[in-house]
Amino acid sequence: MKATDMRSMSVEGLRQYILDGRQELMNLRFQQANLVLNGTSRMRELKRDIARAKTIINEKKLSGEAA
Repeated sequence: MKATDMRSMSVEGLRQYILDGRQELMNLRFQQANLVLNGTSRMRELKRDIARAKTIINEKKLSGEAA
């Protein structure tokens, strides 16, 4: 997901996105451990999306949008 799309989301929506992303990342790790995973680039994308969402939450908190 792009940062511009994430910026339009609410803080609660971003937190839910992070939780869903962590769940998907865990599933990908299990697939990798079982040698079933094809295309490991999704793990990297997902980690970066989670970090991007956390950054946007922090920006919103500092600007006062997330009360």
